Amino acid sequence: MNLILTPLGALGRQTLNMLAGIGRFTVFVLQTISHFFRPPFYVGEFFNAILVIGYFSLPVVGLTALFTGGALALQIYAGGARFNAEAVVPQIVAIGMVRELGPVMVGLMIAARVTSSVAAEIATMRVTEQIDALVTLSTNPMKYLTAPRVLAALIVVPILVGIGDIIGIAGGFIVGVQTLGFNPATYLRNTADFLEAADIISSLIKGAAFGGIAALMGCYYGMNSGRGAQGVGKATKSSVEAAAVLILAANFGLTALLFSA
Repeated sequence: MNLILTPLGALGRQTLNMLAGIGRFTVFVLQTISHFFRPPFYVGEFFNAILVIGYFSLPVVGLTALFTGGALALQIYAGGARFNAEAVVPQIVAIGMVRELGPVMVGLMIAARVTSSVAAEIATMRVTEQIDALVTLSTNPMKYLTAPRVLAALIVVPILVGIGDIIGIAGGFIVGVQTLGFNPATYLRNTADFLEAADIISSLIKGAAFGGIAALMGCYYGMNSGRGAQGVGKATKSSVEAAAVLILAANFGLTALLFSA
């Protein structure tokens, strides 16, 4: 009997722990959203978060998008040559970057760069009792640390996605014209004619969702980190892992929702 009950008990404990974690995170998200609309508002922290999440992420986002767009053009040309369909390179590069690769790539870059940084910063504040000091000074830690970062990510990550889309298409254009022999005017015309407003809107919606996920994961794991250097490291690692998985899962869900028709 014990051989049966022991595994079932372990499975039950894991299930209850998972449900409890989902509940805690849901409460955390709802509390964060509520702080968007209630004073006081820490404008300095908000603009600092915009600078850190948005402006300082531009180089890595731009370079990643440029090389991704160029590689995509080469891959599509090589694949299309098997079916005498090389001419579709501009159209597929545009829709591939705008609908999928641009938002996902930027989201994962933000998860790698911003989520880890936010989690490490807040976890260090937790370990060094700076968050306790905020409470002593009658400052709500979630309002001061979490709300500005999440709100900034919701605003600037879609902008980063739009910039990444443009640079990625430009990378495909450079490769297509310089390496694959496309006519520049024809390439640009095919790109512009193929993209629709719905493609661009869906890209920006994904950017907002991915930015919110990345910032929330960093803040949540930072706020709930363990003590000591090991706790900071574990919080940072867990935040990036959770953000990356949730971004990919959200991408699937949003793609199914936005393009199901």
